[in-house]
Amino acid sequence: MNPLAICLLAGITWATVPAWASGEGTYKAVCASCHGQAFPKAPQLGNKTQWAPLIREGQVTLTAHGYVGVRGMPAKGGQADLTLEAFAEALNHMVNQSGGNWKTPDAKTLQAMQAEVAKRQKSKASKAGG
Repeated sequence: MNPLAICLLAGITWATVPAWASGEGTYKAVCASCHGQAFPKAPQLGNKTQWAPLIREGQVTLTAHGYVGVRGMPAKGGQADLTLEAFAEALNHMVNQSGGNWKTPDAKTLQAMQAEVAKRQKSKASKAGG
């Protein structure tokens, strides 16, 4: 269900909803500090050349690996309470502003993302332990 609809049903005002109630809101609150300000090695919003190889990795892989942390990016973009769904929407926003055409993940895609997250976490843990 849409976060705004959940809030309206619960009687919560928009002001009490975290900034990541939308992909763009999450981007602005969490991602823009690196992906919007020429942070070294962070692909910049709108830069199709930087984003093209990442987009080719695919929505499930790029989302899951980014969520766990990849290529110098901290897990969840450094926002510990960011859900996979909110992270996916922020990534969709960045991709769609940078040459891609991704959709909001459906239940099957989210399940695939969660499985890839678990696989990536296990791989990172075994590398750290050994």
